[in-house]
Amino acid sequence: MTLRDDQSGHGEARRPGPWDRPPPLQAADRRPRPSELMSERKWTSRLSVIAFVLIVGTTLIQAFKDVSRPEAWAYWKDLYFSHSLTSALASEADLGDLGHRRSALVISGEIGAASASWFRDRLDEAHLVPGDVVLMSSPGGDLAQAVIMGEVIRAHGLATAVGVIDGAGKVKPSHCASACVFAFAGGATRFGVPGSRLGVHRFVSNAADHDAVSDTQRTTGQILGYLTKMGVSSSSFVEAMSATGDIRWLGTQDARAMNLITDPLRAQ
Repeated sequence: MTLRDDQSGHGEARRPGPWDRPPPLQAADRRPRPSELMSERKWTSRLSVIAFVLIVGTTLIQAFKDVSRPEAWAYWKDLYFSHSLTSALASEADLGDLGHRRSALVISGEIGAASASWFRDRLDEAHLVPGDVVLMSSPGGDLAQAVIMGEVIRAHGLATAVGVIDGAGKVKPSHCASACVFAFAGGATRFGVPGSRLGVHRFVSNAADHDAVSDTQRTTGQILGYLTKMGVSSSSFVEAMSATGDIRWLGTQDARAMNLITDPLRAQ
């Protein structure tokens, strides 16, 4: 017996067979359920938080290690909490026989671990122009910071002198020793104030014994290069510096002979 087609209107209706079932949905066609979407978002969010925590944690650990070093703490302390140098601005400093008064930034104290950054800020506030004076009074301190200060002074075309200033604006003698002399050497003009003193001494390395020789040689080379750049007779300077571990106070003639003082002033 043969079943007729449904469309003929006769015979029994044809029962659907397995071949009539709709094809299964492909993976690409299947839409994720809302619960699955929420689960994926939660995992993505958690992974982002974990990654952020790891990055921040690693950064904080490294920052703590950096800040905990003695030299790092000395830098931050000197820059933000307790400045080793002090400054004052004298709008009309009288250096005696210069013929006119000049603006001067007067700095005094020990050159600390962050003195170069501090000094740049004070110069920006002072608005000095080329030919104005940085007046110094210091026992020395950090050599590297002093060299940077000297470079900054030269870049601004400023003069240097050793002394302090009284209430009437007159420059009085003082001293500049050790690292301070390197900052003084940065002056485009280096005035010699009568009675003021420049002091040098042998460089002492803080490195371990097996590194002390190489460290001394490296530092000496840097000193020679810096002094030559500033127009100072580097060989004469280093010879005077190496003569003793104690402070050697240079006479005016010695300082002039090595071109450390370029413009000696007359006593008033």
